[in-house]
Amino acid sequence: MSSGKLIRWGIASAGKISEDFVIALSTLPASDHKVVAVAARAQERAAEFAKKHEIPTALGSYEELAKSKDVDVVYIGVLNPQHYEVSLLMLNHGKHVLCEKPLAMNKKQVEGILAAAKANKRFFMEAVWSRFFPSYQHVRQLIQSGALGEIKDVQVNFGFPMPNVDRLQKRELGGGVVYDLGIYTIQASQWAFQEPPQKIESTGHTNAEGIDDDVSTTLTYSGGRTARMRISSREKLDNTAIIKGTKGQVTLIDFWTPNKLIDIDGKEKEWLPPKGKHATNYANSEAMRYEAEAVRQSIFAGELENKNVSYADSLLFAQIEDTIRQQIGVLNKYDEQ
Repeated sequence: MSSGKLIRWGIASAGKISEDFVIALSTLPASDHKVVAVAARAQERAAEFAKKHEIPTALGSYEELAKSKDVDVVYIGVLNPQHYEVSLLMLNHGKHVLCEKPLAMNKKQVEGILAAAKANKRFFMEAVWSRFFPSYQHVRQLIQSGALGEIKDVQVNFGFPMPNVDRLQKRELGGGVVYDLGIYTIQASQWAFQEPPQKIESTGHTNAEGIDDDVSTTLTYSGGRTARMRISSREKLDNTAIIKGTKGQVTLIDFWTPNKLIDIDGKEKEWLPPKGKHATNYANSEAMRYEAEAVRQSIFAGELENKNVSYADSLLFAQIEDTIRQQIGVLNKYDEQ
C-alpha cells in the first residue's frame, strides 16, 4: 500500500551491499521510495551503478552527495572503518541516515555519530535489518504477550568458511568476525532479553593477521539467564537462533535473514519478500525492504530513532563488541584514538 509520501534516497558507495539495498527498494511502491543519487569515490563506478539501476544522478564524492538538495536520507554502504566519517558528513549536512552495521569500530565512535544525529535533529539508524523481518516481529509478539514465558536461554550460531573475504580477514578493512558476524548474534540475544548483560565471557581464535576468525561468547543476564553465541569465518555453523522460555521455544532459521521460523507449536511459518528488478549479490537481500520502509515511516512521523534499533541499542551493541574484542585480545588503531 502506497501512502503517497515520497522519500528520496541517496546511496553512499557503489558496492555490492549498496546495490542490494537499491534492488530491495525496487520492491516497494515508487510513490514511496525513490533513489535519486549514488555517490562513490570513483565517478566511473557511480556512473555505471546509476546506469544499471536507472538513478538520475551519479556523483564522484560523498561530499557532493551530502550537499545535494534533492536527497532526504542517505543509505551508507561503505566499508566498516568509513562508517564513522561518512555518517558524520551526512548528518552535519542535514541528511537523515541509515548506516550499515556494525555501526562503527568502537563505542566511542558510536557516541560521536549519535551526538551528531542529536545535534542536527536528524533521523539516524544502524541498519540491523533482521529486526524488521516479519519473523522477528512475530518473536517480539510471542515474548511480549508472555506466550514463551520468561526467556531463559538463547543459543545463536553464525558461521561460514570465508578465508578469502578480505573485508573479514584484513585489519585495514575493519575485519574480524566480532564486527561482521557478532553484531548479528548480539542483536538477536538482545532482542530476546531486552536488558544489558551483566557478564560477558569470551574465547577466540585469530588469523595470521591477528584478526578474530572464530569466537565463542556467553552473555549472562539477570537471574543467571544466558545467551551463548559462536561466530566463525572458519566453518559453517547451523546459523539458527533458538530462544527458549519457560513455556516454549522458537527457532529462527538462517536467523540473520530469516524468512522462516519454527514456531512455539513446532510448526514452520514463512514470509517471503518479493523479488526485485535485478538478482541480488547476497541471499535474500530483497528483505532490506522492511528496514527501508521503517525508516520512511519514522521520518514522516518526525522520529529521530526507531524503536526496533534505538540509539541505546546501538551503544550497547558496540559496548558488547568492544568487550569481546578486549577479552580475545583484538584491538586496533581506532581503540587508541
